[in-house]
Amino acid sequence: MDKVKAALKKNTMLFVLIVVTILFQIMITASGKGSMFAPTNVSNLIMQNSYVVILATGMLLCILTGGNIDLSVGSIVALVGAVSGILIVNMHVNIYVAMLACLVVGLLIGIWQGFWIAYMNIPPFLVTLSGMLVWRGLATVLLNGTTISPYPDNYLKYFTSYIPSGESANVLVVSLVIGAVCCTAMFAISLYSQAKKRRKGYETGNTTMLITKLAIISAVIMVVCYLLGKNKGIPIVLVLLAVVVLVYDYLTTRTVPGRHLYALGGNAKATRLSGIDTRHIMFGAYVNMAFLSAVAALVCVARFNSAAPSAGTNYEMDAIGACFIGGASAYGGTGTVGGAVIGAIFMGILNNGMSIMGIDANWQKMIKGLVLLFAVVFDVMSKKRAKS
Repeated sequence: MDKVKAALKKNTMLFVLIVVTILFQIMITASGKGSMFAPTNVSNLIMQNSYVVILATGMLLCILTGGNIDLSVGSIVALVGAVSGILIVNMHVNIYVAMLACLVVGLLIGIWQGFWIAYMNIPPFLVTLSGMLVWRGLATVLLNGTTISPYPDNYLKYFTSYIPSGESANVLVVSLVIGAVCCTAMFAISLYSQAKKRRKGYETGNTTMLITKLAIISAVIMVVCYLLGKNKGIPIVLVLLAVVVLVYDYLTTRTVPGRHLYALGGNAKATRLSGIDTRHIMFGAYVNMAFLSAVAALVCVARFNSAAPSAGTNYEMDAIGACFIGGASAYGGTGTVGGAVIGAIFMGILNNGMSIMGIDANWQKMIKGLVLLFAVVFDVMSKKRAKS
């Protein structure tokens, strides 16, 4: 019973996500406005919220360092998008060279901001607030206040196409096969990892609970693949998201730098006294955030097929909200990439469900703000209960 309670507590937001999704489905169906699970709607949900997953993954690393955030990510998306538009659309530079240049721009921005934060001890809030203004202004200057479009098809195909490509009668079959392969790999890796820990004498969770969890996740994956297969197939951008999530989940849970991130957020002074270069960790977190903002920019310009000065507006709020809703602590040191992804999906479901129901945009903002507040309150109250 204790293990069941622990599992429920650990996966609270996952169950909340399921409940909210079901509630939206009931309300949308009752109002006769379609379905949350329509194949086209599921595909659009992935495409529209891909940037949230990418940015939330990077934002999590900043939050882990001690509850710090990056307010400049939306402006970096706008600036990198502007650079991509100038290079690809206006100057007709090779798309691979242009994409590499955009990623370098993101890294340079991260180095600039990371230097002031990590080595000059300027509060991250102030540095990134400055960046939010500077990069947005620079994007507007580069674009001269106008929008650049359209992007060439050889660029768009890397972010807006589907697997399998082209018209095919086997779209559903291919989608289901890909889903089955992913589920099989997930089972094999998870069970092998648990067995390896047991051989080394580490404490592991209950195998039955692990298999049950994997079975539920596999069922969700297969349902999503089925719905995507009924539409156009698996979006290429979903593959990119899977790579980002898997890489950063491995980084945070199975590498020394990942452990250092959690240590810094848990107790910065103790981490520093133990010989760990906390400045290097902080610097890396913000360079990484800017890099992922550049990746998100490449995805966004392809989705909108344009580069605009207003691109990325409020993206930082979506990323921060996804992390806190997904269980990241406002004090740092606690949070997972999986939780950030759940938070991003939650934000997407919330946006999508309210839009389908025709809820006014102002009410949508109020509801999202309250959800974020309650997520942070829940974290603070949990911390107080743990201390008492």
